[in-house]
Amino acid sequence: MRGREPLVRCDNCGRSVPRNKAVEDERMIRYGTDMNNKDIKFMTRRQVYYCISCAKHKGIFQKKAERAARLAARFDR
Repeated sequence: MRGREPLVRCDNCGRSVPRNKAVEDERMIRYGTDMNNKDIKFMTRRQVYYCISCAKHKGIFQKKAERAARLAARFDR
């Protein structure tokens, strides 16, 4: 349907947010048998959605801005 985005759930607070307004973050999840990181059996990536207020509180906006600035500086050389 035109003009209608599907709703996604915020993984932090559970609020329903339209997908175009939600902040997407990719998380690396590690599964292993031992508590130390040397014995990792399986790794997967998961798309995580946050509402605006939770993303601001967790500092995801600043991390994305810093990452974009680093990429821009790398390509400007």
